[in-house]
Amino acid sequence: MKLGAFSISLAVKDIDASKKFYETLGFSVFAGELEKNYLIMKNEESLVGLFQGMFENNILTFNPGWDQGANNLEQFDDVRDIQAHLKSKNIVFASEIDETAASGPASFVVLDPDGNAILVDQHV
Repeated sequence: MKLGAFSISLAVKDIDASKKFYETLGFSVFAGELEKNYLIMKNEESLVGLFQGMFENNILTFNPGWDQGANNLEQFDDVRDIQAHLKSKNIVFASEIDETAASGPASFVVLDPDGNAILVDQHV
């Protein structure tokens, strides 16, 4: 199963302070808009999303169809196929994809045994 690009999405209290902190660690702004309270920071192949006021807890994020540079991949496992596979393994979903859509952007969320949210979010 190919989950695509990986990043951690952090629920931050002060996006400006978090931006400065991650810049000190060598990250730079890769995407997002400070005015909309979200930034994607990148250091080599590592991605950290900073989100102020959008969700309560940190989230592990995978993006099928993207590489670590957010470039579209020619071949990838569609998010609907990943969901079907996880369902066959009796994984419980916090949110699911409407399986009537054949392709395109979609996402689902599962929780690991410790309650950590894992977002599988396909943009292509």
